[in-house]
Amino acid sequence: MTAAPGHGPTRHDLLTIGQLAERSGLATSALRYYESLGLIHATRTAGGQRRYTRATLRRVAFVRAAQRVGLSLDEARVALDRLPEDRVPNRTEWATVATSWQSRIDEQIAELERLKAKLTGCIGCGCLSLSRCALYNAGDRAAVSGPGARYLLTRDPGTGPEPGTVP
Repeated sequence: MTAAPGHGPTRHDLLTIGQLAERSGLATSALRYYESLGLIHATRTAGGQRRYTRATLRRVAFVRAAQRVGLSLDEARVALDRLPEDRVPNRTEWATVATSWQSRIDEQIAELERLKAKLTGCIGCGCLSLSRCALYNAGDRAAVSGPGARYLLTRDPGTGPEPGTVP
């Protein structure tokens, strides 16, 4: 920012919501949603228009990176609460947040590996009956409609067999 020390940002240091949307690649509605969740913050002009500091671009990029690795918006907010709002985080501040994410990312990787193993198991067994598949027929809902691949054998695969009906 080009503001003098001890003074707030000038109008040239602030971005409109349209400028932030263009620079970040997000829709203005997404930015307003992020603001409602406390992920980003704006000041208001006398006319009520939102203005964002340039550091907000980093915060938006941070949230998008968090989502790409499978973290929730709430998890991103908690991390952002530990970082400065009005400037880019320094190396130490960023390292603290990154370290706190390591175990969460490791959990996400482990969950994806478990899902991969289950999918491979289902494809490998070739059952396709959905009578015992925990991924596609939790609680064996399709069993009441008869044996076989009930969801694949129905005329309308979008709705599937209704419990207790025979196609």
